[in-house]
Amino acid sequence: MDSSLAAPARITGDTTALRRLYLLRFVFAAVWSALLFASAHTLSLLSATLLVIYPLFDVGCAVVDVRSAKADRGPVRGLYANIALSALTSAGLVAAVASGIPAVLRVWGAWAITAGIAQLVVGALRRGMAGQWPMIASGALSTFAGASFVAQAGKGNASLSALAGYAFLGGVFFLVSALRLRQAGKTG
Repeated sequence: MDSSLAAPARITGDTTALRRLYLLRFVFAAVWSALLFASAHTLSLLSATLLVIYPLFDVGCAVVDVRSAKADRGPVRGLYANIALSALTSAGLVAAVASGIPAVLRVWGAWAITAGIAQLVVGALRRGMAGQWPMIASGALSTFAGASFVAQAGKGNASLSALAGYAFLGGVFFLVSALRLRQAGKTG
C-alpha cells in the first residue's frame, strides 16, 4: 500500500490559487449546465461541443492545480491521473456523440466513476487543508452518479439532462470548498 495514503499530505500549495480555481470551476459548471440543460433533448452541435469541452476544461483545471500543488506529491499523482482520464474522455466523447445519447452516457459514466475516485483520493490526501471534505464527498457521489449514467444508457429514455444536473452539483461542491478555503484563510 502506498504510504502517502496513510496520513494527510503536508500542504505546501497556495490555498488562494486553489480557492480561485474552485470558484472558476463553479462558475464554469453553472454556465455549462444551463447551456447543456437547454439543449439536452438531442445531440445537437451545441450539446456535442459542450460535452467535449467539459472534460477538456477539467484537464486545464487539473494542470493549474498541479502547478499550485508544488511539492504535494500524493495529490499531484492523483491530478496527473485525472488529466489523463479527462483527456481520454474528451476523445471518447468525440466518438460517442456520433453514436447517440446512450453512448455518451456510457463514456460520461465511466469518466464520472474514475474521475470521482481520483477526486476522492486527492481530497483525502489533502484532508489537512480546509475545504477538502466537500471534494471527498463530491468524488464519492461522482462514482455513484457515473454508475447511474451507465445504467440510464441502457434505457429507452436516455437524456443528457442528468449530466447537466451532475455538473451543476459538482460545481456547488467546488463553491463550498472555495468558501471553506476562504474562511480558513481568514481565521488562519
